[in-house]
Amino acid sequence: MERDGKYIYCIIESDYDINLGPIGVGVDGDLVSTIGFDGVCMVVSNHPINDFKMTPENMIAHQKVIEEVMKEFDSVIPIGFGTIAATPDEIRNLLSRRHNEFKELLLQFKNKVELNVCGTWKNMKDIYNEIDKKHSNLQKIRKEIDKLLDLEKRNLKISEAGVFVQQALEEKKEEEADNIIDVFRRSVFDYKVNKTNGDDKFMNIAFLVNSGREKEFDNIMNDLGVKYGDRSDFVYSTQLPIYNFVDLKIFPEKWEL
Repeated sequence: MERDGKYIYCIIESDYDINLGPIGVGVDGDLVSTIGFDGVCMVVSNHPINDFKMTPENMIAHQKVIEEVMKEFDSVIPIGFGTIAATPDEIRNLLSRRHNEFKELLLQFKNKVELNVCGTWKNMKDIYNEIDKKHSNLQKIRKEIDKLLDLEKRNLKISEAGVFVQQALEEKKEEEADNIIDVFRRSVFDYKVNKTNGDDKFMNIAFLVNSGREKEFDNIMNDLGVKYGDRSDFVYSTQLPIYNFVDLKIFPEKWEL
């Protein structure tokens, strides 16, 4: 039988152990508890060391555990999906060696949560028409295409126009995302621009927000809905772990017992 290790979800500051019940990753839903050193703890559950599966179910379980921890603690530093230590002593050793670093992170992100906002254009025909009107070079290329009889040259010109439109579209996405970001600047601590998928999605922004200002954020979103209602749809998340603002590296091969 394969030996269990300790699957790690996040880091918290606590002088006492917690028990979140059998909600851990894996088909058995192992008990989620903590392992600590000098007031800093890792939230963990048992899991076979060499049998971790990168499944959607496990990803959801990982996220759910962190969200449950966020209900009880005002500073939660998430750990990347799939991190497993071999023994509790490895975790205590890591907490000891990096104690100051973890304490500083916990203090820095106390009472902070992440809220993600995605924006999508409703009518891409209108967007492309705006691009056509703004860029005289594109209008020139289109006229040249209409005059070309040689199929090969025509296809090359069409390809050139496609590249131009895509570049203009990316510029338009950035411009409109910046306009939305400006609305939030006074209400957030930080933000991160993430990649978008598809031509119609023009923004995917993660905002770092004080956990007591969700209502203010709601009001801004309502105002945006009214202002851009005919042009764009906005979707935003509930409170999320601060993945976009913490780049905490833990490499199991370097636990250094």
